[in-house]
Amino acid sequence: MTVPGSAQSIADRVAAVEDGQVRFSFAARDGVCGDGDRISTHRQTDDWEGPCESGPARVAIDIEAGVVVDIDTYVGGRWRQRSGSVDLGLVSVIEASEYLLTLAETSSGDVAERAIFPASIADSVEIWPRLLRLAKNESRPNDARRAAVFWLSMIAADVAVEELGELVNDAEGDLEIRKMALFGLSQLSGGQGGPALLDVARTSENRELRKQAIFWLGQTDDPRAIALFEEILTARR
Repeated sequence: MTVPGSAQSIADRVAAVEDGQVRFSFAARDGVCGDGDRISTHRQTDDWEGPCESGPARVAIDIEAGVVVDIDTYVGGRWRQRSGSVDLGLVSVIEASEYLLTLAETSSGDVAERAIFPASIADSVEIWPRLLRLAKNESRPNDARRAAVFWLSMIAADVAVEELGELVNDAEGDLEIRKMALFGLSQLSGGQGGPALLDVARTSENRELRKQAIFWLGQTDDPRAIALFEEILTARR
């Protein structure tokens, strides 16, 4: 059933369900679309567009014994009828992202990780500060922290370089999180992450990080990367 808008928050509505599903929809940011089975965060070229609906984003929260146990995200399409489901209809992107990020910050297991993606495709909301805090929070599940690093690099390129660099260079940090931060640097547009990757490749005391940095540099066309490879190979002759 569809529930008309009320003063109750999404969290309130979810808390009222002991066993079942709560659904809600919200505006997806520009470039996000879905075709039923897949979601793309970058539309195709100006010359061609496939069967990909631009929104809304749709989230299904599964609840067992009063606890959120799963989250599914879709874009476009329409809900199928399902017994025991409560549809909150179209909610504000601020309310949706707030609820989802709170789940990411407080839930355990897969739920924490799965809450990050839908929050990251919400339209016109600034979530990167909370993603950054989550990425740095060693008490959260590593999968959730890795997802936070990934989406930080996707949605906040202009502010992510320094922050991702700090994650990489945190000698006390989890190695997998540091590797994910390297990947995030490699995804920044305009080669913004290049200098940080080069610095890791040249100076890091961690062999695994140096290897990862060199690998991601190899996926770019940065001439500085080519010069580094030549330097490394020449030194080994």
